[in-house]
Amino acid sequence: MELTNIGTVRDILGRHGFNFSKGLGQNFIINPDICPKIAENGNAKKGYGVLEIGTGIGVLTKELALRADRVAAVEIDTRLLPILDETLADFDNVKIYNEDVMKADLRGIIEKEFAGLRCAVCANLPYYITSPVIMLLLESRLPIDSITVMVQKEAAQRLCAAVGTRESGAITVGVNYYGTVKQLFGVSRGSFMPSPNVDSAVIRIDLNKKSELTEEQEKFFFRVVKAGFSQRRKTMANSIASLMGIGKSAVYSVLSELGLPEAARIEQLSMEQLMKFSVMLMEQTKE
Repeated sequence: MELTNIGTVRDILGRHGFNFSKGLGQNFIINPDICPKIAENGNAKKGYGVLEIGTGIGVLTKELALRADRVAAVEIDTRLLPILDETLADFDNVKIYNEDVMKADLRGIIEKEFAGLRCAVCANLPYYITSPVIMLLLESRLPIDSITVMVQKEAAQRLCAAVGTRESGAITVGVNYYGTVKQLFGVSRGSFMPSPNVDSAVIRIDLNKKSELTEEQEKFFFRVVKAGFSQRRKTMANSIASLMGIGKSAVYSVLSELGLPEAARIEQLSMEQLMKFSVMLMEQTKE
């Protein structure tokens, strides 16, 4: 069954009375070249279990199952379950979890499905949930080697931007704290059904970094990052004062010690500067 053939897709969806949900950001892949490339780049291979987030009608799921030892897929849309029963009928190494990924016990799923295997994540993420899902995977510190996801092109550019540039954001800092990220290839809007209004790109995050901060320092660091980037047009002193309740004088003092101007904005700081700033500011607030 060729799951990227438009006629086949329409036949399957028609027989099951399926209509696309805008609320779930559903755009199914119909370009036959895309999913094999995601699987090949996403650690879908022997010795690995792959956690997929969002299945569509199983186009990527199938490619993952052909290569990896096990696939566990989390799919929120109950209407897709009978479709997946049909499209994945030939695979006995796939388990579908009909759950919301933001609420699912991902660690439990990994431990149950991938015992004795290394783990990777692959997904064609709906645009509206890209950042929350990626940060959930990172902050949960799950035993995964890599996250390979297709996201909106603009989101890919932000994720892959250098920390300390205008293109960076809180998600950029998060990704660079936990691992390293690179863009693999672009995907045109015509590769989907229905076609979205924007192009996409596939990125890969390798989770190979050990934390340089204590648990307490890490929590404070991300509070600083979220405060600064949620009001990125303001200076760090203003955004941190208004959202964290820390006096501007403390912020000015730390900036001065780091050789940074009082009017510094968070997007101007490198990863190293951000971490130093956060640790020093936390110590200031304890005094």
